[in-house]
Amino acid sequence: MKPFAPEHLDRPPNTAHQAHGDARDAARPSKSQRKRDADALQQLGAELAELPEARLAALELPDALRAALAELRRTRSHEGRRRQLQYIGKQMRSTDPAPLREAVAAFQLGPAQQALALHEAERWRAALVADDAALTRWAAQFPRSDLQQLRSLVRAARADAQTAPEQRHGRGWRALFRFIRPLLEPDGQTSAEPPTDHEPGDETHDD
Repeated sequence: MKPFAPEHLDRPPNTAHQAHGDARDAARPSKSQRKRDADALQQLGAELAELPEARLAALELPDALRAALAELRRTRSHEGRRRQLQYIGKQMRSTDPAPLREAVAAFQLGPAQQALALHEAERWRAALVADDAALTRWAAQFPRSDLQQLRSLVRAARADAQTAPEQRHGRGWRALFRFIRPLLEPDGQTSAEPPTDHEPGDETHDD
């Protein structure tokens, strides 16, 4: 007599169902990836909390997230901030982080552009004082600037540079810098590559 065997034991395994489950597991983020994503959202939350109030108010944020960011600003203890950032990270899961990252990047870019303009102004000032050819380059790149005033400022700065160090008052040097710098800032007339054939001069003068 043939031993009885359950029908399901003779059936081949359902490979299609198994493959579907494997694909679903492969699509699910790993634990380490979920940890990285959570950390990134918390870091973004910390950067949002550093934005000026006016910039933060202009962003479209859920009320709960806005309140959480305000609470983070008021929190001083390390442990309290850690817990609050975790809460902020959870709140940010339901928001689109792309425009928030753009807002943070735009804010952080401002000081970097201002620092670049400062260094460019210093290099232009040194070149203008050292060489008449720099005036020609300046006129070509900034044709709408007051070139007559610039020439006057350059003469004053050169006269100041020729005096003995103990007799220098730096007024002409500083006035030339104040003329140059606004034109090199992001909202100035235009951008320009600083001259490269002259290194900055003595930058001990006050701006």
